[in-house]
Amino acid sequence: MLFILGVSLVIHAQIFNLKLASDAWPPFTNESTKKSLALDIVNEALTRSQISVDHEIIDFEKVLTAINNQEIDGCGAIWKTSEREETLLFSKPYLENRLVLVGLKGRDVSFTKIAELTRYKIGLVANYAYDANVLNAQNFEIVYSKNDQENLEKLFDKTIDYMLVDELLIHYLFKHQVNDVEKYLSIAEVPFQIKKLHLAIRKNIPNASEIMNRFNQAIHQMIIDGTYTKILNVNSIQTDIDGDGITELIINSNYTSDELPKKSYPLFYGQHEKVAKTKVYVNGKQYKDWNLAYKNKKWHTTIEASTDIYNPGVRIKTN
Repeated sequence: MLFILGVSLVIHAQIFNLKLASDAWPPFTNESTKKSLALDIVNEALTRSQISVDHEIIDFEKVLTAINNQEIDGCGAIWKTSEREETLLFSKPYLENRLVLVGLKGRDVSFTKIAELTRYKIGLVANYAYDANVLNAQNFEIVYSKNDQENLEKLFDKTIDYMLVDELLIHYLFKHQVNDVEKYLSIAEVPFQIKKLHLAIRKNIPNASEIMNRFNQAIHQMIIDGTYTKILNVNSIQTDIDGDGITELIINSNYTSDELPKKSYPLFYGQHEKVAKTKVYVNGKQYKDWNLAYKNKKWHTTIEASTDIYNPGVRIKTN
């Protein structure tokens, strides 16, 4: 009996420790003191799964090399490829990178092919992980900026014709600058580039499948209980919670209007087409509609940063 218990404890310890690495890719991955949407989601899900995380930021080439050399266990924010699947176990996608074309009001933003951008000046953010076909295109001029805000200023100054920006950041603009966005900008509805984000760990680490199952379950619960809306800093998100093909709205408990948010961020492209506005969630509780939820508003939620350097991220407290 003692021998069996000893083996169990060793396996238990191996389950609850992961050493991960990612490259700096703001706002999705970054140092722990800076905005890091993807890593905050990953670290929170692993923490809920009782898995401690040591997460470092290094160059992406070094991330892959360290994984291959078994110096680290995996990467918290990575795109899936058939080659990587040979050695890595991937989670279900937990987020998407969707780049949309943005121009001044009246500009045609319906382009979806590189060839259609000929002779235009396109604003990009330096060191962002754009597709190679965008970076290597010869038919338009790339103008690099330090961040999206700088690109937006260049757009208003007409020193660039368009900018490529993650759709999530557009939702930030709608949240904080609704009138200016609707009045001055044209925003493409069809993304120019879509990449799904995953947690990936080496298949040969002990109990890899159990770790991934726990992670996927935690992600699902975080979506329902409103943690995603807090981390993404949007008024609401939409995704198919129950698998019926119709997306539900998960409202940020800090949202104060008595009307549904004008814009709701779809976790995955295409999920904006069928939305069950008669079924909303706040802090994990389902309501028939937002009016009923608002009238019975009894929640109080705070969000705070973790003080554990080995488990960065956020903690949601609801009273």
